[in-house]
Amino acid sequence: MQRILITGASGFIGSHLVRVALSLGYEVWAAIRPESNRRKLEAQGVRLVEVDYSDEARLAQMLRAVLPASLGEEPMWHYVIHNAGITKTAHTEEFQEVNAEQTRRLLSALSSLPTPPLRFVLMSSMSSYGAASGPLEPIRAEDEQHPHTLYGRSKCLAEHYTEQSGLPFTLLMPTGVYGPGDADYLLSLQGIARGINAMAGCKPQYLTFVYGEDVARAALFVLTKKEAEGERYIVADGGTYTDLEFGRMVQRLLGKKRVLHIRIPLPLVRLVCAFGSLRARLTGKVSPLNRDKYPLLAQRNWRCDASPLFALGFSPTRNLEEGLRETIAAARASGDLPQ
Repeated sequence: MQRILITGASGFIGSHLVRVALSLGYEVWAAIRPESNRRKLEAQGVRLVEVDYSDEARLAQMLRAVLPASLGEEPMWHYVIHNAGITKTAHTEEFQEVNAEQTRRLLSALSSLPTPPLRFVLMSSMSSYGAASGPLEPIRAEDEQHPHTLYGRSKCLAEHYTEQSGLPFTLLMPTGVYGPGDADYLLSLQGIARGINAMAGCKPQYLTFVYGEDVARAALFVLTKKEAEGERYIVADGGTYTDLEFGRMVQRLLGKKRVLHIRIPLPLVRLVCAFGSLRARLTGKVSPLNRDKYPLLAQRNWRCDASPLFALGFSPTRNLEEGLRETIAAARASGDLPQ
């Protein structure tokens, strides 16, 4: 049985990674902080290793502490999927620390093991690219990166650290990830359920999506592919939708007869985002609408090219409508959406 170490295992994508890895027969380990809730992971049969990402030497020591004496030249973890990170914060300096520097320390600690892992997969983000090269051009994995948010820059730096680590690696850049358990897209679904689809900007925004479970399946898929070593892949379901098409699809799936589809001018969106950041600074409550999020809302073109991943043999299990149908059903079952 091959062993896999997953970071960020208790989060939205992380929970899918754990479930898919278990279904494939891996011995799954989760890197957790001492304060993390471990009950669900333990109930799934996941083995745990406590980590302190803030101290490189301490992190290496904690990873080495679980090495059995009988291991020999076999790696402690054959594979590592690094999924831990943050997408929003009240203190923007945390992007650099959590997403980039903690990745660097983990890479160093893994490299110091007697036998490093066979593959390190970094869960990055399409935000590491910034804007597409043209208003109709898709973002491609080989494009030059010019991230225009602090979050995107931190993920871009994490990619750079991974490429320079000396470990065998694969980089994954998912587009908009949604599905049961995701909090961000749930807000959009709840707004439409209340009768309002508020879209950022007066011009259509072209969007791409990928179902959460398919992101996990993609990570486990590239893990053992020799051709994927040293490569980077955008992860998407292959479809492109305008923001209005997305809203109308949700309206139809909700069975909502009347929804006001309204466009909010970008200057007003910027003002709301500024207020969200100020509120987060004062209260510590992070808003999905904040200064760092604004460039992503303002960007009109989020088309992307996932064909290299498809050419490798991966295919998503759900298109947007199928995934939204399951997401809505789960939200209704949990009481997050009305029946």
